[in-house]
Amino acid sequence: MSAPTLSGGKTSAPPPAHRPRPTGPDSGRAEFVRALRRNLTAHGFLIGAVLCFAFFSWYPMGREFVLAFQRTEDGETTWAGWSNLSYVLNDPAFGQAWRNTLLFTGLALLMGFVVPFAVAVLLNELRHAQGYLRLLVYLPVMLPPVASVLLFKYFYDPGHGLFNRILDVLHLPAQQWLQDPGTSMLSVVIASTWMNMGGATLIYLAALQGIPGELYEAAELDGAGLFRKIWHITVPQTRLILSLLLLMQVIATMQVFTEPFLLTNGAGPEGSTTTVVYLIYQYAFNFNNYGGAAALGLLLLVVLAGFSAVYVRLSRSSED
Repeated sequence: MSAPTLSGGKTSAPPPAHRPRPTGPDSGRAEFVRALRRNLTAHGFLIGAVLCFAFFSWYPMGREFVLAFQRTEDGETTWAGWSNLSYVLNDPAFGQAWRNTLLFTGLALLMGFVVPFAVAVLLNELRHAQGYLRLLVYLPVMLPPVASVLLFKYFYDPGHGLFNRILDVLHLPAQQWLQDPGTSMLSVVIASTWMNMGGATLIYLAALQGIPGELYEAAELDGAGLFRKIWHITVPQTRLILSLLLLMQVIATMQVFTEPFLLTNGAGPEGSTTTVVYLIYQYAFNFNNYGGAAALGLLLLVVLAGFSAVYVRLSRSSED
C-alpha cells in the first residue's frame, strides 16, 4: 500500500517520536530556572508589597511596642518598664477619652451603619438615574477630608451657618452646634457620616443587586410588605457584608481623629470630643511624652485586636 500523499505528490512525514525529558540534577535546576523566570514578575510585585508593609506598617508597630516601655529625657533613652502605662491609666483625661470614643462609635454605628444600608436599599428600588445617584452618594468620599470637615464647620457656624438658617426657616431656636457639650459629639458624627457613607453604600448596593429576584417575587406572592422583605430576605442575604462592614466601621470609628480635631480643635467644649487618638496626639506633640503616647496606642491596639478576635469567634459560632 502506498504512503499517503499531500497535494503536489509529496509524501507526508511521520510525526516525530516523543523525546523524554532528561532527568537528574541538571533537569531539576533547569525546571527551577524556568519556573523562576515564569513567575519573576509576580515575585517582584510580592517583594515590593512586603517591603512596603514592612517599612510603613510592621516597623512602626514594632517601634511603638518598644517605645511604650522607654523614656526619653534630654536626648537619652532609658527603659521605663510599666511606668508609661501606669501614667496613662492614672491620667484624668484617660477615662473621658475612652467614654467619648465609645460614644462616637455608638452614634456612628446608629447613623453611619444604618443610613448607608437604607440609602442602598432605596437606590436599589429606583429604576431611573441610578448612575447619577451613585455618583452623588459617592462624591463626598472623593473630596479631601479636610475640605469636607471645613465645609461642615461653616454649616455649623452659630451666626450664619446653613443649619441654623434652616432652623430659623422652621421657626426653631438656633443651636450652638460645636460650642455646646451636649451637641458637639453629635455634630461630629453627622459630619463623619456624610463624609464616609459613600463607600459603604456602594458595597451594600452591589450586594443587594446579587440577590435573586425570585426571592422577592415569592415574598410578594405571600403578601409580604417592604419591611418584611428587607428583614427576611435582604438582611439574611447580605449578612456576610453587613458583618464585615460592622467590624471595619468599629475599628475605624475607634480611631477617629480628623473630624474632632478640625471641628472642635480636638478637645471640644469641656473635653466633650476628646478621643483616644487625640489624647495620643496630645501626649506626643503637646507634652513630648512619646512613651506615654506609645503606651496608649499599644493599649488601643490590644483593645481593637481583642474585639476583632471575639467578633470573629462569635461570627464563626453563628455560622456553625
